Amino acid sequence: MMKSVKEIVMPQLAESLVSATIDKWLKQPGDEIEMYEPICEIITDKVNAELPSTVAGKLVKILAGAGETIPVGEPICLVESITADETEPAEVSAAQSAGTARAGEEDQSMRGRYSPAVQRLAAEHNLDLTIISGSGIGGRITRKDVLAYVASGKQGVAAVPNNAEQQMTRTAASPAASAQNETKLPNVRSSGLHLSEPPRIPDIQVEQRSVPGKGEYFIDVTPIRNTIATRMRQSVTEIPHAWTMIEVDVTNLVVLRNKLKDEFRQREGINLTYLAFLIKAVVNAIKDYPIMNSIWAVDKIIVKRDINISLVVGTEESVLTPVIHNADQKNIAGLAHEIDELARKTREGKLTVADMQGGTFTVNNTGSFGSILSYPIINYPQAVNLTFESIVKRPVVINDMIAVRSMANLCLSLDHRILDGVICGRFLQRVKDNLEGYNLETKLY
Repeated sequence: MMKSVKEIVMPQLAESLVSATIDKWLKQPGDEIEMYEPICEIITDKVNAELPSTVAGKLVKILAGAGETIPVGEPICLVESITADETEPAEVSAAQSAGTARAGEEDQSMRGRYSPAVQRLAAEHNLDLTIISGSGIGGRITRKDVLAYVASGKQGVAAVPNNAEQQMTRTAASPAASAQNETKLPNVRSSGLHLSEPPRIPDIQVEQRSVPGKGEYFIDVTPIRNTIATRMRQSVTEIPHAWTMIEVDVTNLVVLRNKLKDEFRQREGINLTYLAFLIKAVVNAIKDYPIMNSIWAVDKIIVKRDINISLVVGTEESVLTPVIHNADQKNIAGLAHEIDELARKTREGKLTVADMQGGTFTVNNTGSFGSILSYPIINYPQAVNLTFESIVKRPVVINDMIAVRSMANLCLSLDHRILDGVICGRFLQRVKDNLEGYNLETKLY
């Protein structure tokens, strides 16, 4: 048997991808790795993903730490693999591994930063993290370090947290988290993506130091948050935004959904949300006004033939826009399935690059968290971002008589280089007509 050291490089997950950021390492030097076993988590400008090993063996050296952005094709780690040839040991690889361990012991730059998972473990076992050795990058303490310390039977008294730690503890032990652990949460609205389940507690990294005389602490800007900031700045800088709103009577839609939702849940196993009806109304309106499905290309306007709807899905950590491809070819039931699957994959962190590519028109169900009016930023380089606001019962005048109706606002931000008020007004009116046209005879399939 012969041992050899091989490089694992940053792969090209998508055609337009030129680099990716290491989020965190799932393996450390000295760990054995199976073929295709995930070794780290990476972040691109579109999605998070686990990077599988292309070889089996032992991880001997990490070449790129957490937070580093690595170009496609550049090495990120070294793995010592075994091939059937000779039985001579690879002394050089062993020396490299030992050298890596010594380097890790000397670098303590990340010693004072703890993840929420590490903090929770320390609190559960009443441990002082300052007396535990860290095996992570820069001396950082990992969950494995804490569990190993507990398994060793050593005793440690938890240190009194500083202001930052107290704030982090309050975050980790929020009412939502406590309720999840102790009792089943009551049913919440499921009219959209955001409140179909309790929000996740953010997995943020806090630098454990306080500023004398100031009640503040530091939160590291994650790569995905930095990408969001870059895209939002690009959108508001390059696109001349304009905004308009229309009011819609969705009383018939509410009656229709209430009639069908229980049967649909039993039959399909998912919620029938208002968003599925909205997207159907939107794609039918885009067919009548194709210019809404376009992008600006400096010397021309490119009108997209495929209608791919980007959904704005917010988590506690970020906002992502997975895509329903060829939405105009799906019925309401099919759209409901697409919405449920993309929302689930977003919450579980399982979106693929393909899930995030190709969007041509963005829809945001802001009403699911109670908003009645919003001014969305356009999802660059698209031309439109449409929000569906909260459904509220209000008194309205119909034929000179007052009636209580279920009303909702549609808010639309537009790229004024491509679109003007007249065309957008007509488009919104068509969406309104489609929404108000739903009745008890409407078919889901």
